[in-house]
Amino acid sequence: MTYADRRWTSPDGLSLYARDYAAAAGAAKLPVIAIHGLTRNSADFEAIAPLIAQSGRRVLAVDVRGRGRSDNAPDPMTYVPATYAQDILALLQQTGIERAVFLGTSMGGLITMALAAVRSKVIAGAIINDVGPEVAKEGLARIAAYTGQPVDTPTWAEAAAYVKRNNEVAFPHYKDTDWNAFARRVFREGPEGSPVLNYDPDIVVPIKAAGAKALVPNLWPMFTRLTKGRQVLLVRGENSDLLSPKILAKMQKRAPRMDVVEVPGVGHAPMLDEPAAKAAIFPFLSELA
Repeated sequence: MTYADRRWTSPDGLSLYARDYAAAAGAAKLPVIAIHGLTRNSADFEAIAPLIAQSGRRVLAVDVRGRGRSDNAPDPMTYVPATYAQDILALLQQTGIERAVFLGTSMGGLITMALAAVRSKVIAGAIINDVGPEVAKEGLARIAAYTGQPVDTPTWAEAAAYVKRNNEVAFPHYKDTDWNAFARRVFREGPEGSPVLNYDPDIVVPIKAAGAKALVPNLWPMFTRLTKGRQVLLVRGENSDLLSPKILAKMQKRAPRMDVVEVPGVGHAPMLDEPAAKAAIFPFLSELA
């Protein structure tokens, strides 16, 4: 299924981008807003978004500011969940969407929690992919080690090798064809024809400025707000180094009605095209208007 290119304007004047997948014909259903992880973009949803659209829901898969086809921010200190949440609210306002189901992978899940804190009523339900209101230091340290660092990838083969080095722990079953496809999602063709990372390296500036505090954010009040009185599905990679079993247990204690699915054989974060993920996502969505 193809998508339309959609642009909207952030509160501070940036031109932001989303892939807009039209819903298949049928009774109107709440749309889905899909939000990617820290160094990723809307391409991460290229497998699951068409399937959701075919089930009758419009899907807007966004490029958060500084990623993909969205503008970079002149002030890198705006690369924080609170600002991203305001950008998403601007998208809803400019597209006339009053309520939606939110699908957030990693940082996208944190943005969804931030939205619950500032405009809870826009969230009809949420799918949170492999992240919690606190995160394991090991996983964040791994991600921080490569985020914003310069890379030398003059060829697409080297770009594929780069993403394999950083993500093989999460996807040990991936073959060369998978890593090549992965590279095409994470990199874009630069002016010289060589692959360049498809995000602003300055996204790391607020993380460095926060120092050690950035490694263990406490978002429990936001998580409580998100899960209060609405349906939430948590997807966890069996081998996740960001959402540990200990954190998961705390989340289930705080939100006993939350649905949970564990995707076998993968780490942080599931791509949501795995059979176990799809087998949980579509029944979950079918329970929402």
